[in-house]
Amino acid sequence: MFHFSGQRPSNLGVKDGKLAACPASPNCVSSQADAADAEHAIAPLTYRSTPGEAIATLKGIIQGMERTEIIDESDTYLYVEFTSALMGFVDDVEFYAEPDTGIIHVRSASRLGQSDLGVNRTRIEAIRTSWTA
Repeated sequence: MFHFSGQRPSNLGVKDGKLAACPASPNCVSSQADAADAEHAIAPLTYRSTPGEAIATLKGIIQGMERTEIIDESDTYLYVEFTSALMGFVDDVEFYAEPDTGIIHVRSASRLGQSDLGVNRTRIEAIRTSWTA
């Protein structure tokens, strides 16, 4: 059908312990956004295992979800592309397991458009529901 994938962003990944900031548009959530920014802020995940085990658990959850492609992974980082069913819009989703803190920061952002109708927030909360690490 349609495929509005857009270009993969060049600012992804962890730089100085941070994921990229959300753009001003309302189609992104991040656990590293200021808590006062209700439009973009979302709670991080927490874990009690090693960062590598936590990332492996996340990978297992995500592989059970539809239209996903794992692009990059390490013991502390996971980057996944999610593609919408109807129009082929791509969302870039990142997870960063901070070593020694038990916190996994998340960022989920649409590549194109302005509003995502809450899809990115809903996706992270669905992952949180399956989260057990």
